[in-house]
Amino acid sequence: MTWRHLTPVSVLLVLAALSSLQFNQTLDLGTQWRLIGDPQLAQSFDDFNFAYAQLPRLVITLLVGAVLGVVGSLMQQLTQNSLTSPLTMGTSSGAWLALIVLNIWWPQAIADYSALVAMSGALLAFGLIVLIAGLDNMTGLPMVISGMVINILLGAIAAAIILLHQDYAQNVFMWGAGDLAQNGWDQIAWLLPRLTPLLILLLIAPRILTLLRLGHQGAQARGLPVIPAFFLLMVFGIWLVSASITVVGLIGFIGLLTPNIVRTLGARTPRIELVASLVCGALLLLATDVLAQWLSVWAGQVVPSGVTAAAIGAPALIWFSRRQLKAQDGMAVALPGSRPRISVPLTVAIGVLLLLGVALYIGYQSQQAGLALAWPSEFQWALRWPRLLTALFTGIGLALSGTILQRLIYNPLASPDILGVSSGATFALVFSSLFLGQSLQSTQWGTALLGSLAVLLVLITLGRKQQFAPSSVILTGIAMTALLQAFVQFCLAKGNQDSYKILQWLAGSTYRVTAEQALLLVALVVAMMGLSLMSSRALTLISISRSFAQARGLSSSLTSFSLLVLVAILCAVVTATMGPVSFVGLIAPHLARMLGAQQAKSQLLLASLIGGTTMLWSDWLGQVVLYPNQIAAGTLVAILGALYFLVLLVFNRLFRR
Repeated sequence: MTWRHLTPVSVLLVLAALSSLQFNQTLDLGTQWRLIGDPQLAQSFDDFNFAYAQLPRLVITLLVGAVLGVVGSLMQQLTQNSLTSPLTMGTSSGAWLALIVLNIWWPQAIADYSALVAMSGALLAFGLIVLIAGLDNMTGLPMVISGMVINILLGAIAAAIILLHQDYAQNVFMWGAGDLAQNGWDQIAWLLPRLTPLLILLLIAPRILTLLRLGHQGAQARGLPVIPAFFLLMVFGIWLVSASITVVGLIGFIGLLTPNIVRTLGARTPRIELVASLVCGALLLLATDVLAQWLSVWAGQVVPSGVTAAAIGAPALIWFSRRQLKAQDGMAVALPGSRPRISVPLTVAIGVLLLLGVALYIGYQSQQAGLALAWPSEFQWALRWPRLLTALFTGIGLALSGTILQRLIYNPLASPDILGVSSGATFALVFSSLFLGQSLQSTQWGTALLGSLAVLLVLITLGRKQQFAPSSVILTGIAMTALLQAFVQFCLAKGNQDSYKILQWLAGSTYRVTAEQALLLVALVVAMMGLSLMSSRALTLISISRSFAQARGLSSSLTSFSLLVLVAILCAVVTATMGPVSFVGLIAPHLARMLGAQQAKSQLLLASLIGGTTMLWSDWLGQVVLYPNQIAAGTLVAILGALYFLVLLVFNRLFRR
């Protein structure tokens, strides 16, 4: 793509913008032109709708699309990583969390400080990325994994805050889904002066980016202070994204896809890529918004533009990542090593911690004077033991599924939540509850199992070609999870009481589990655990290599498929009973390996002990930390798990230096 190619693209953008105004339009072209010249001439309802709803929506769409396109290109050129964007770097989640905090606790400061607060949250997320991956590792998979961890961490904290402030929940659902609808020109008047850094960026960034293509040493040799220049441009980009998020909410994938599309069309120099990304970002978001408006009319309810952007962007992320992954993009994330044999004292300590958790769960209860140790009454016991069993066996089930997945895919980062297997069950359950009339409070095993199996089938199909390489499998899981989140945001944005119920269920709570559901969960997890242990020899052989297993007389394809079905069943029963839970399936097998569980059977058993202990303590702490309010166990374990993984990566990077 050259400068002469930008002219027809710009003309196409103008024609698309004018055409979009004709969607569901009743005014003639002459009236539209007069209102474009002077919106104050509006008299009828159709006039006001055009002048103060359609026109501002078009302008805000073009502005935000252009900003996201430019910032995405900037971030990808700075990191030399085609998968970098405000979405994958966690900066969008940081801005989102900061804005939620501001809206709930300091609403009087929204008008003056919202952009600054959003930028602070985004900078916090970016700082964590740099801390985890390091400036030298911003080009590979570690950056994507770090962004994923931060997204989960900040998203879990945001969900916990919303659940604790139900009165504000409905006000942020549509905003969180990415809403471009406007009611006047106030938001545009607020946003325009805050986008002035975009002009500065277009002036100074091309030369800096050109020098950075020579490498850090080459750029320094030509007089460029690399680190200050890197952070200056990144701060400019984060400010622009933060201002946009403040106005329209979260709209992902535009900043990720646009630069990839532009480079595919032939953009080679930094200046051309930035300008082309500006034009194409506006065009892409405009097309996405027109699709959202059409779907809204067709479905009879509002479909946020952020949802359609994610629905388009997630498959595109898989496509681009599979086509354009470079050597550095496949770099593995370094994790600490493991002991040669199981540490008996540490294992005993985990067992004691589990028993202590059971004792506190049963006896630590609320009284008029506060919380105290006491034997529960018959009524309290009837409420407590189903929750205890659910938390314990949820942790065991997720630990088993994570251990099996990590050994089957030869990937220490594999887990049901990261690979999207749990997301498949969640998607199926939410869809069936909204459109098929099923209740989230009932145990829909079959529905959840179909969702999990569908995701596993996609993972197997897409991952087999690249031998289940970590980059390919994880990016596919991230993209599929993004699809689920887009659908869930659409459900939440409907604005009725079901939205809050769905959010409560998505937090992963034992609160509404009945005695029958708990016992059924225990029976199924115990059965699956028995099958897992019986398959430990086959799992050990496959985890060495599939050819090695085949040489020992094992049908590796049939065994792998059977074990994946077992993983799907475990995810289905856990998700259908408690809701989605993150990180237990990643952390428990990893900790078991660190403690010396090298064999499949020992890792399955030790990971089950760690997973059950983690979930039990998370559920109990969620009940007592903010008493009388409660934090869902799934939310708390996501926060704790993300923090653990974050600290693990940071310490491992520093230690390896």
